[in-house]
Amino acid sequence: MSFKLNKKLFFRIHSWIGIKLSILFFIVCFSGTLATLSHEMDWLFIPEMRAIPQDKLASKNEIVRNIQAQYPNGRIQFWSATEEPYLCDIVYIIDEGELTYGFVNRYTGALQGHANLTFARFFRDLHYYLFIPFQIGHFTVLIFAFLLLISFVTALLFYKKWYKKLFQLTINKGPLVFFRSLHRLVGVWSVPFTLLFSITGIWYFIERANIGGVSDIANTSSPEAVDTVRLAEGQILSYSVNYDSAIAVAQQEIPSLVIKDILPPSAPGKPLYVNGTSGVPLVRNRANRVYLDPFTYEVLKVQRAESLNTVTWLNDIADPLHFGYWGGLTTKIIWFVFGLGISSLILTGIWISLKRKMKSKAKQKAIKMGGWIYVNGFVYGTLLVFMYFMLIDRYNASAMALATITAGWLAFIALAWYIFIHKLKAD
Repeated sequence: MSFKLNKKLFFRIHSWIGIKLSILFFIVCFSGTLATLSHEMDWLFIPEMRAIPQDKLASKNEIVRNIQAQYPNGRIQFWSATEEPYLCDIVYIIDEGELTYGFVNRYTGALQGHANLTFARFFRDLHYYLFIPFQIGHFTVLIFAFLLLISFVTALLFYKKWYKKLFQLTINKGPLVFFRSLHRLVGVWSVPFTLLFSITGIWYFIERANIGGVSDIANTSSPEAVDTVRLAEGQILSYSVNYDSAIAVAQQEIPSLVIKDILPPSAPGKPLYVNGTSGVPLVRNRANRVYLDPFTYEVLKVQRAESLNTVTWLNDIADPLHFGYWGGLTTKIIWFVFGLGISSLILTGIWISLKRKMKSKAKQKAIKMGGWIYVNGFVYGTLLVFMYFMLIDRYNASAMALATITAGWLAFIALAWYIFIHKLKAD
């Protein structure tokens, strides 16, 4: 009897998380799923971002000259070489106080286009912090890592011998039995990914909260450069650096280094920072770091991926494992598919609960969420307010971008209403 009572308790906990926090839970999971293939969305919808891979890379100095020709009064804030060889590098350019993303072809050196917002940036911001500032959004998202783990563990505790039911799907006993069976089947197949997403999410929480000084250990401090050269009047520092020379020096320090990201000095006295891959598996680009004086190219500090301490190594494998980009397009597609599966668990869980509730009542009444419907609604409303503010104020998003995003949210709301209110009652 005690065991049965515990199983009921585990089921209630599992259902409570899935129902009471359903709206936010789905947005967090689904936005992360879309973020996995967001660079591919950029390739599909932004032709200027496409590149044809070639054997030889263009000179970084040549690329900078092309950027300067189009943005003579701008400055380079950040330079990121995407992991995908079929995409352009993305250069963050500040021009007249506004941020724009320049798409530079790493093979030809051409500046092929620009945009104020990309699919990758939108979905990653949505998944990282729901566009809600002041760390509130970050911690709201990260709390769901704990809730995902609790939901996962409780499901395994009340679903008897789940590991033997990898191929059980009931299809001929009505929609309620079918969706309940599908929910369980997808949940069983998603076990390793659910565990992976929750553990890496909890690690992000530990890092952001700096529990045990993890953030201090994992994120090395930037050194100061030696300010030995003065810029001429009107000279822009980020255009004055000899990037080819700096990269050559960095690759002498780490011979296998393939440069990925470049952070030009923001002011005299600040270092030039580059990072990249070096053949060490799983770690992100920042596992290899080289800091240089932007005038003399003296090496100021080096971090090598093969020499990381345990905390830093764990921190640097979290992103590739969480988003699945460690193995290229193949692993990203796999992560995307299982991300869709986990997102679908939330939807089928809601549907099952609503359908069961309605079948047990003479009158059609949806399951009651109590005050939690207002919590979901408040956070969702806050998300939209800050999202539009940031899209307009920070990203200067175009009218087309705003219209597309709005249409997406309206489609999301309309589909939810159709499935969980209209269609459910009609059936």
